[in-house]
Order: sequence, then structure tokens, then C-alpha cells
Amino acid sequence: MKLMTGNANRVLAQAVADYLEIKLTDASVRRFADEEVFVEIHENVRGEDVFVLQSTGYPTNDNLMELLIMIDALRRASARRITAVVPYFGYARQDRKPGPRTPISAKLVANLITAAGANRVLSVDLHAGQIQGFFDIPTDNLYAAPVMSADIMARYEGRNLMVVSPDVGGVVRARGLAKRLDNAPLAIVDKRREKPGESEVMNIIGDVAGRFCILIDDIVDSAGTLCNAAQALRDAGAEDVVAYVSHGVLSGGAVARVEKSALRKLVITDSIGAPQAVLDAAKIRHLPIAPLLGEAIRRISDESSVSSLFD
Repeated sequence: MKLMTGNANRVLAQAVADYLEIKLTDASVRRFADEEVFVEIHENVRGEDVFVLQSTGYPTNDNLMELLIMIDALRRASARRITAVVPYFGYARQDRKPGPRTPISAKLVANLITAAGANRVLSVDLHAGQIQGFFDIPTDNLYAAPVMSADIMARYEGRNLMVVSPDVGGVVRARGLAKRLDNAPLAIVDKRREKPGESEVMNIIGDVAGRFCILIDDIVDSAGTLCNAAQALRDAGAEDVVAYVSHGVLSGGAVARVEKSALRKLVITDSIGAPQAVLDAAKIRHLPIAPLLGEAIRRISDESSVSSLFD
């Protein structure tokens, strides 16, 4: 087994390598003067089972091209099997046609990864489950819920917990977390989005008065939805509000918005490399997923069950 990475999230890649007790593959991923990506592998990978760890967060297109070119380099170096480990799958929110004459970019990216030469894909909390069907190669979708539930129980056990979905579309995810938290009660924030990047909280389904609310979502980008939901929950009498999110995109003024919000804490996994502003934020905490990824990689390499990780 070999583990290779680009420049998207070397900290996470090193943590996974440490978990697996292996060294990262010696390779350079650099740019020419005109920003073209160039990859050179400095060790033999012929006949090896290679895992390429690369999130496709900001800058999305640069990181995606690095991933594709690394896969192509490995294929031409005669690697036996290439698994694209994409903790955060960029373009996942473009998984359907929201209107006429619009693309389904998630499918296009799936085609690109397959065409580059990947034999398998491993990701974490895909925005939509049907994205697994966009690939014609085996695809494993890991869940951060076990890591989150363990953290919640360690920190907030004994509190009057209630799991809250910030929108109707996230009810299945919220229900899954609630089940792990000894069947905690569930509430839903009903909102209406007037235009992309903006949301308006309309109503809360469920009695949150006196509850310690756990907001759960897969992606936090502008943080408008989470911050509005947190304020609505506090206005409805919630004791406190903490948010757990799988992927902290946190673009634009999201960090400042979180810092000024009614949230006590925003907990995100380290699936995306965090800029300094995120690392310095008082209300944002990182939850490591290297053990989850490392164990899944080990099981794929050993041809053992990945799904049993979540039993």
C-alpha cells in the first residue's frame, strides 16, 4: 500500500499516513510559470495499491487538476490499483439540474476522475447520496456521524440534547445522528432560500425550549443558514446551540459571521485544509477524521468490510 497526496491538505494526509504507520509517497506536485500543474513521482509504484488523498476545496479547480494529473501519473507508472481519496468532493452541490440549460457538474467531475484512471473512489459525507451512482467504478461514502456522536457524548453527555436539521433536506442525516445519541429528539428548521447564498428562517418544527440543540449539516459555506438557524433556535427558547458540520468550506465572510452568531461553537472536520483565519477563530473547532480515513483505507487494501465501520 502507498499513500500519495497533493497540496490541498497535506496535514490530513500526514495524519492518515501516521495512523497507517507508513510514509507518504515521495512525489512533487508543482506549478510551471504559467500555473500548469506538473507531477513527478520519485519512487517505484509499479504493481502497488496506491491511495491518492486530495480534497477538492478552494481553490477547487487547481486541486481537482492536481488530483487528475496525479492519477494519470500513477496509471502511466503502472500502479496496480489507484483509489482517489477525496474527503471533500467539490462540485457535489451541482448534482442535478436546478433549472433549464444548467450543467450537472458533479457527474462531469466523476467522469473526469474515472477517465484519468482511478479504479475506486473514497469520500466523506457526499452532499447527495446519488453521486455514488455518477461513478462507473466502486465508490465508498464514509460518514462522519460516528466521530461526531462520540465527541458530542464526551463533551455534552447529561445535557438535554436535541438534534436539529437546518433545513428539510438534511432530515435523514439529522435522524441518523439522533439515533446514535440514544435516540435524542429531532427538530427541523424550515427555511426559504430567496437566492443563492442567502437564506431566511421561516419556522421551527419541534419544541426546542430548554433544549441543548445540536445543529448538523454536511457543508458550511457562507454560514448564513447555520447562523440564522442558531438565532431562530435561541429566539425559540433553546438553552444553547452547537453546530457539527462535515466540511468547513467557510468562504467569504463566513468566519466573521460565525464569530458574531448565536452559535456557542462550530465543529468541523479537517476534511478541508483550514486557512489561518479559520484556525484562529475562537468559535470554530476541528474534529480529526484521519483515523476514520486511515481505517477505511486499510480495509480497502485488505479487501475487508468498510461498511462494518458504521455498525
